[in-house]
Amino acid sequence: MNQTSNSLFDRLKAACGDDWRAYTGHDFVRQLASGALPEAAFRHFLGQDYLFLIHFARAYALAAYKTTDLAEMRLAVASVHGILNVEMALHIDYCQGWDLNEAAMAALPEAKATLAYTRFVLESGMAGDSLDLYAALAPCVIGYGEIGAGLAADPATVMAGNPYASWIEMYAGADYQEVAAGAVAQLDRLAEQRLTPARFDALAQTFRQATRLEADFWQMGLTLAP
Repeated sequence: MNQTSNSLFDRLKAACGDDWRAYTGHDFVRQLASGALPEAAFRHFLGQDYLFLIHFARAYALAAYKTTDLAEMRLAVASVHGILNVEMALHIDYCQGWDLNEAAMAALPEAKATLAYTRFVLESGMAGDSLDLYAALAPCVIGYGEIGAGLAADPATVMAGNPYASWIEMYAGADYQEVAAGAVAQLDRLAEQRLTPARFDALAQTFRQATRLEADFWQMGLTLAP
């Protein structure tokens, strides 16, 4: 994922460096890399991630509603389509390999960590504009790309015989890296229109809180928290 050092994403990440490192270097991520993550923890994560995607589709639908710019609207609608008709189908196929089917995942109660992050994203969009919304989405959308690429490039990551190697490869792969790079570019486009120096601190706070909630999502998976 190619980024420029002055991208808004990099500025936001730099503003919450400790929280970002706690998220991207969480025990859940390290255990994915080593292959030591308990299967029950990964299955719990996968089921909640299915519910997570439903609300992210809602978030992009909200992004379309929050703008009158047709290019921005089309981009948001394309994201809704991608989540509902492509990403969720891929997620369901992947989860079948872990004995999780769509009906079972749809029936799961939302974990507290799932509720906290998804509703935070939606509230950020409702209370603010699309820049606030995309800043709240960025730790997930862009962060997973950074995590996947980082794990794939790390010589300490175990790939041979690692049951989670395909997950790492999915987020390190060209298709997802393109999605993440597109999210970086979208933040910059919105910043050109709406970001002022006075607004940056509030936007960084939104990004920081979303990053912390992402770390909580990993912790939820690791501890099987309801």
